[in-house]
Parts: sequence; structure tokens; C-alpha cells
Amino acid sequence: MSLYKRGKTWWVQFSTPCGQRIRRSAKTANRRLAQEYHDRLKADYWRASRLGEKPRRKWEEAVERWLTEKQGEKASLENDIYHLRRAHAWLYGKYLDEIDRDVLDDLTGSRLSDGVSNATVNRMLEVVRAILRRAEREWGWLERAPHVRMLKQPKRRVRWLTREEADRLLAELPDHLEAMARFTLATGLREANVVGLEWSQVDLDRRCAWIHADQAKARKAIPVPLNAEAVLVLRQQIGRHSHRVFTYKGQPVTKANNHAWRKALARAGIDDFRWHDLRHTWASWHVQQGTPLHVLQELGGWSDYSMVRRYAHLSVGHLAEYADSLCKIRPVGTNLTQFERRQETGEGDAAISN
Repeated sequence: MSLYKRGKTWWVQFSTPCGQRIRRSAKTANRRLAQEYHDRLKADYWRASRLGEKPRRKWEEAVERWLTEKQGEKASLENDIYHLRRAHAWLYGKYLDEIDRDVLDDLTGSRLSDGVSNATVNRMLEVVRAILRRAEREWGWLERAPHVRMLKQPKRRVRWLTREEADRLLAELPDHLEAMARFTLATGLREANVVGLEWSQVDLDRRCAWIHADQAKARKAIPVPLNAEAVLVLRQQIGRHSHRVFTYKGQPVTKANNHAWRKALARAGIDDFRWHDLRHTWASWHVQQGTPLHVLQELGGWSDYSMVRRYAHLSVGHLAEYADSLCKIRPVGTNLTQFERRQETGEGDAAISN
């Protein structure tokens, strides 16, 4: 039977000339439309088999395959699904070879008219671009993927706290959030990894913890060395819950970036700061203390070195000798105040002439 129903939806099934069994939802409750879909799909497979033509694929087919392949591979898949829903009205029903620059520009204009930022539009376009490229390069569904033009967006500076600001914020946080914030500043872990941390992932004797691959954004396991601050925070949580490390009133915490967090920021006088910026703060402190970028990359679990380069400007120690090579002044000793005092008394002239 070429057409059959599941609930209210019609499904189609047939065998291709090469014997492949095709069974697919027509996604309609209308039998006539389902029959049209069946006939067109069967004809596409016949042309592909007998005439060597590639069947034309629709956008929703590509989305379905892409989501299936990305399942369990990409931690941010829920965000991608959100952006795909925003693009649905413009791309649904279109063949992949119909999605050109004009269609994508219309999609971009539509999202901008909704009042969203350039950055939000770009996140959506990145997902669309990824699907079209895979359809071309891996699936052979598309001869050539169109160029996806991204919108200009200002480069956001890395937001981090000074030690004094961090102390001020920690003093305003409720106990459970203070513990989580201290742990984040000591380890650099993302919010989801701190919130979901279990005792089975912690070894206090060896002073280490670990994030499993399926919990990491890059889908690679992250070893987490625990410094004295992190160990102290963990020891203070012992006995509060049998499985989860961080709790509130005996129950596992589900979210750190909440109302109590935002109220604490206001009391501390800190603006434009997200929970994720604690991770930026941890990385910034590391770089300022001289941690090499390749080491920071491993500590933070970044898969892309360019992500770590965001913090490079905070470390200038390795450039100091090159900056000094252009300077005629050769201070005596390392105390700049002492050197300035010698200049005031005339002793500095001898240092310059030498």
C-alpha cells in the first residue's frame, strides 16, 4: 500500500528501482496532497536511478538529517533548534537549490525587523550556513551552497572583574551562590558544569575533578585540577547531598544566573556582568599571572585556540624586553620610584649616558 495513515497524518511508502525501501511522512492530513507528495518523491528516485539525476531535496529534509547527525554531538543543539524555528517561515518548503542570496537577505531583513540584534541574526545564519554546506560537501544534495553574508557586529570586549570587585560581589551573594562563584573563579568551569557537578566527578585526595565528554561544550572530556580554594569550597559542601555537589536547602541547584545573582550584582555596584563572565575573569587572572595561552586552552577545555587569544592582550610580560630595546634609559635596579628619585638629584644623567 503506497499510502497509509498514522493518527491523522498520511505516510508514503514505495520501493525504488534499486530495491531501496522508502517510508516517509507526508506531514499532511490531506490524502490528495499526500498522493502528490508520493508521486513526486517516487519520480525523483526513478530519475536518480535511471537517468543519473540527483533528486531535489527540500530544506526540511536537510534540517531533519542535520539534527539527527548532530544529536549527542553538539552541546548547543537546543540553541540551534531555536534559531531554525525563526528561519522556518522563510525556508520551509523550498528546495535547497532555491535558497539563494535573495532568499537569505529576505530572511535577514525579516529578523532585523523583529528588533533582534545583528549578533542574534548571525547566530541563525551560522546554523543555516552549516546545513547548506553539509548538504553540498558531505551529502551531495546541493551542487553549490550559496554565500551567506553575515552582518557586522561590534566586537564585545572581554568582561572581567578585578580582585577587589570579585570580593565585593562574593560578599553580597547568598551562601550557595557564593560557593558556586568561588568554585568558578578557581576552576573556570561553565555554569552548566558547576550546577550539574556530582560527587562521582570529584577526587579530593588527588585534588582533581573531571567533566565528562557529553557534559562539555566541545564534547571532549575536561580534566579539572583543583587548587586550594576549590578544595576548600568542595569540602564545605560535603554531607549536603548524596549525589550533587552544590545545593540550596537540601535540593540540587538548577540555575546560578538567577534573580538572587542579579540582586547581588546591583548591591555590589557591578554592571554589565553575566555569570559566564566569571569564566572570563578566571581566564583573565590566569593570563595576568603568566599562564601560557596553550596551557589556559587545556585548562579551560577550549577546542579553538582563537577563543583563548581573546585574553592575549592582558599579558605583556613576553613583550617587555622588546619594548625596552628601544629605550635609551637604563634604570639602576628594579625600583622605578628609586630610579625617578635618582633623576631628580641628577644621578640619573649618568645612567642615561652610560
